[in-house]
Amino acid sequence: MSKDIVLECRNLSKTFADGKHGLKILQDINLQVPAGSQIAIVGKSGSGKTTMLQLLGGLDNPTSGTVLISGKDIMALNQTKRGLLRNQEVGFIYQMHHLLPEFTALENIAMPLLIAKRPVKEALAKAEELLAAVGLSERSSHRPAKLSGGERQRVAIARSLVTEPDLVLADEPTGNLDQENANMAFELMCDLNRKSNTSFVIVTHDMDLAQRMDIIYQLQDGVLNAYN
Repeated sequence: MSKDIVLECRNLSKTFADGKHGLKILQDINLQVPAGSQIAIVGKSGSGKTTMLQLLGGLDNPTSGTVLISGKDIMALNQTKRGLLRNQEVGFIYQMHHLLPEFTALENIAMPLLIAKRPVKEALAKAEELLAAVGLSERSSHRPAKLSGGERQRVAIARSLVTEPDLVLADEPTGNLDQENANMAFELMCDLNRKSNTSFVIVTHDMDLAQRMDIIYQLQDGVLNAYN
């Protein structure tokens, strides 16, 4: 795989057990994500978008096919090595922020670095830098319950970027935000994309968001095609 391709999947398929026949969710998906690109995947609810994102991030195993992250076949890695790869090279953003309620905004952002056993001082300094980048320096000591929905999602975006990953996978990252906060979150992702050349793969039903990306794919009946 070329160094310019940060993510690639080949003939990726997923079938869930459903009686005698099985339910095919994804069929022979092929995708390449160039470094620094912004890719949207659209499709109806239940079309398999989230399943596809989980497979691309190594959170679930395909029925068949291959996923390569930075040239590494993630299916060939054991769980420990796969987790390490995800922690170091992939950021995740979800529709629900999944912040840890008992920790402050600053601590939540630092958590991936702390899990990777980076020095606490270094982890907190990097988290402070990202908190400033999302405009929330004054909220560093606030726990998630004390933050607005938009603020929580901005913290989640900062957390996804604290390890400086080459790739961020986002599942409906603006789905729970009002238009103002959705625009702010998108501009933040674009800014970080420009500054760090991070690639984004965003699953969304929001066509306004999708049309602001570099490339749009549509997932329909388990098949991924270029969006027309």
